[in-house]
Amino acid sequence: MSELASRSQLRMSFVRWALFTVPLLMVLGWLSGQIAGSSDTNAWYQALRQPAAQPPGYVFGIVWPTLYFLQGLALAMVLNARSARLRWTAVGMFALQFLANMVWSPLFFGMHQVSSAFFLILLILLLAIGATLLFGRIRPLAAWLMVPYLAWLCFAAILNFQIDRLNPDAETLYAPAARTQI
Repeated sequence: MSELASRSQLRMSFVRWALFTVPLLMVLGWLSGQIAGSSDTNAWYQALRQPAAQPPGYVFGIVWPTLYFLQGLALAMVLNARSARLRWTAVGMFALQFLANMVWSPLFFGMHQVSSAFFLILLILLLAIGATLLFGRIRPLAAWLMVPYLAWLCFAAILNFQIDRLNPDAETLYAPAARTQI
């Protein structure tokens, strides 16, 4: 036997990585949104003028978990590529873009920094492209799993830009609380 691990052992290693990375990314993404109050029920967000291309709020609740799932699988594939020369560089680039992604919702929804959030999303896009290219050198399928995320980031950047343009006073816009205490 010339192999260190059989195909089934390698497959199980990938499954173990995926069972770690997929829930981790999904929970962290959910937490970021919860901390920031990033939903269509956010009073400040409701007070903003929305671009024509703005999808209904429920779409975000479908898209983001799907994207985190795909990213988790892609990351698991790369982590499972034990002998890949660029493995840790790719994981590091992915971690940077993911961390930046986790900051976007609090910056936009929590701190109301629409202009800063736009520049951050451009940085996220650049880092995600870098991670995708590195993933492609290790596992081409991992790179393809990142493509929907890249497409969504482009769309999100356009929405962010349009919201910024339509709401030049967004940073100072006051929205009353959704409920009051008696």
